[in-house]
Amino acid sequence: MATYHLELDKAIARIKEKNAQLVCIQLPDGLKPRAEEIEEKITSETGAKVLIWLGSNFGACDIPLGLNRLGVDLFIAWGHNPFHKKEGW
Repeated sequence: MATYHLELDKAIARIKEKNAQLVCIQLPDGLKPRAEEIEEKITSETGAKVLIWLGSNFGACDIPLGLNRLGVDLFIAWGHNPFHKKEGW
């Protein structure tokens, strides 16, 4: 089984920085089995409630719609690489 560095410390710091009370996390299929572990760590260290988006996701631009209607303060998407602009494209 592959081991991933989930950078939970980074997510927890961001949640605290934003004082987020309701956080939605989006995970790629390979990380969905670790959703409960991620949720427990975030909740125990921040006190925030966590919603886990288990719908499909097709990359960094596939953000679930309507999160603001649910009162989500912060959305965190795992497993997406940053986009870098290449010259000449």
